[in-house]
Amino acid sequence: MPPVSAKLKTGLRAEIHFELRKVPFIQKIFFVDHLRTMIHAGLSLVEALEVLAKETEQRYFRGVIQVIKNEVEKGRPLSDVLAEHRQVFPPIYVRMIAAGELAGKLEESLGQVVVQMRKTHELTSSIRGAMIYPAVILTAMGAVAVMMVTVVLPKLITLFDEFDASLPLATRILIALTNFFSNPVNLVLITVFFAAALALFIAGLRRSLPFKRLVHRLNLSLPIAGRVIKNINLARFSLTLSSLLKSTLPIIQATENAADTCGNQLYKEALRGACERLKSGEPLSEILRGHARLFPPIVTEMIMVGERTGEIDRLLAELADFYGQEVDKTMKNFSTIIEPVIIIVLGLGVAGIAVAVVMPMFTLIQNF
Repeated sequence: MPPVSAKLKTGLRAEIHFELRKVPFIQKIFFVDHLRTMIHAGLSLVEALEVLAKETEQRYFRGVIQVIKNEVEKGRPLSDVLAEHRQVFPPIYVRMIAAGELAGKLEESLGQVVVQMRKTHELTSSIRGAMIYPAVILTAMGAVAVMMVTVVLPKLITLFDEFDASLPLATRILIALTNFFSNPVNLVLITVFFAAALALFIAGLRRSLPFKRLVHRLNLSLPIAGRVIKNINLARFSLTLSSLLKSTLPIIQATENAADTCGNQLYKEALRGACERLKSGEPLSEILRGHARLFPPIVTEMIMVGERTGEIDRLLAELADFYGQEVDKTMKNFSTIIEPVIIIVLGLGVAGIAVAVVMPMFTLIQNF
């Protein structure tokens, strides 16, 4: 008869095809934070994991914790077991825990993981929250536009068919657009075209490194979004590198892991290239100076001061706080920034339709 842990592993793998396995990030924070608290209170690692398995409501995550508990009970290190569940525990947190285990500071490393996870969650939440407002407005504008060209305007332009005089250019353009978009075949073709273009774009980002590099370079050049993207990548880089260095991870491995947390390909490549040069003894601040477009002087100078004083982790944490606050402020003001743009676009659209509808009326009055 197979052991319980083997049964659980088999059952968990079998369930993958039948139910959603995404564990909410807040539950992961809860898991790590409560694990640290119980270890600090004097419970053994196995006892703490057993309590967490009972507390967790999500069936899949509860099963994962039970598997981890059974493996740890056999004498395996916690980090080794967590590494087998990459879909739940990202490698960066596993490596921080592994460094804490090697140094005999598991509780401290768990605390650092909690801090990093909370700051990451706050950063992600501020970005998502800021994008809700423009997304709702743009969706509503799109729905109104579709209703106008498919329902309202087709009935309105039938009035112009009886005009003997030539219609103004704006009206002719409106009629042509309305006739085009009111045709169901054209709508299907447009939908298929945009769906295919989006699929090709996503496939290009995933499979073509030059295309991905080009898109990410253009992203950094965008007027407002470019600055936000840069600040997000700098916040993630400095926060991750600070946390990993506090976990006594070597700077080469810490920099490599920090590269994986950056969403922009240019930052990933710059940091991975820095890892190779770090092996030859070059200081990180000097290497990053060669990427002035990605790493501003404030970053390289603070890293240089940290290298000289031996407090690079503390200064990187301050950098992470600075850029995190910058992102938060920008995201909070994002709706204020985008509102005038939406109003202008909406106003131009309404004004164009009004002009196209009203001008033939004046022509008709003049003819009488």
